[in-house]
Amino acid sequence: MEVQWHSLTIDEVCLKLESSLQGLSSEEASARISKYGFNELRRVRRISALRIFANQFKSIFVLILIVAALISAVMSMQHGLEELTESALIMAIVLINAIIGFLQEYKSEKTLEAMQKLTTPKARVLRDGEVKSLEARLLVPGDIIILEEGDRIPADCRLVEAYELKTNEAVLTGESTPVEKTIEPLAPDASIHERRNMVFMATHVVSGRGKAIVVTTGMRTEFGKIAEQVQMMEIEEPPLKIKLDKFAKRVAYLVVVLCIAIFGLEAFRGEPLIESFMVAVALAVAVVPEGLPAITTVTLALGARNMAKRNAIIRRLASVETLGSATFICSDKTGTLTKGEMTVRQVYTGSKRIDVTGVGYEPKGSFLLNGAPYTVDEDLKLI
Repeated sequence: MEVQWHSLTIDEVCLKLESSLQGLSSEEASARISKYGFNELRRVRRISALRIFANQFKSIFVLILIVAALISAVMSMQHGLEELTESALIMAIVLINAIIGFLQEYKSEKTLEAMQKLTTPKARVLRDGEVKSLEARLLVPGDIIILEEGDRIPADCRLVEAYELKTNEAVLTGESTPVEKTIEPLAPDASIHERRNMVFMATHVVSGRGKAIVVTTGMRTEFGKIAEQVQMMEIEEPPLKIKLDKFAKRVAYLVVVLCIAIFGLEAFRGEPLIESFMVAVALAVAVVPEGLPAITTVTLALGARNMAKRNAIIRRLASVETLGSATFICSDKTGTLTKGEMTVRQVYTGSKRIDVTGVGYEPKGSFLLNGAPYTVDEDLKLI
């Protein structure tokens, strides 16, 4: 079970971390690095540029175009290299589509690297009874760090001293208003933006000074959890790709039927088998709409460009079609979208304020009135 550090007193935090307000020794810190690992964001899964490029050729339609180009090239070579124009054009279309898709997805893979750059490269730490400037990646739970105005927080920490200390936590909560900090214990169920006795990785100090004890590092921090969710999020196929794949399968079936029918008809008429086969293949290739992927890609690229002008960054080009079909987007006033699961926390019925527990789409939770379980009445059902 995750420790609610914000609900503990300073002495309880030190006891749980087997540390003190004098900090750790270098030997103990080294031992804890072996136990907890370095204080850095790691990639749960890394996709190479080559794999991203190869993924652009997984579309059924693209595979059909490649086969059509190869067949067209073989047939053209029977009549000389000057007849390779059609196959070259098809391959050019395939490559242009692949390059556009690759560039878009490769940029998205750099997102987490940008997040890593937000973490502090240096931190002032109380080690061996002295204040030392160390790489932030060397911090471990139990370390005591010194915070001053302008510092970026290197890990999730419980404050032990706070003098007019305020931090900007927009990177986590989306709220740009500075949060005034305290050292007093808080309620166990306090949300992240309510944990005023904590400071979090990648946020920064806007005023004041203080001291804090490191409680979590690396991927166990709140910022690290966000990074992990981004990496592990399952990407659903957009409707447009699903429809194109269905259309491509139908085209493939049609091509096969045409080849068999035309080959059989030509052979029945007594034409040479090789010539009959070439005629069947030529007509089959002509059925494939080579320009469709190019038209689709250009249209999506134009949509992505228009959205970029409005400060909306598209991670995957195919997502433009899905987003373009949206009628409403539910977000907070800062426009921050997180996991895509809006959660009702409170319901106002005029005379009552009812708290709602549970997170996201999970079918768990209950209604509370003044902290006590509340039976849903007819008025609430109407809401």
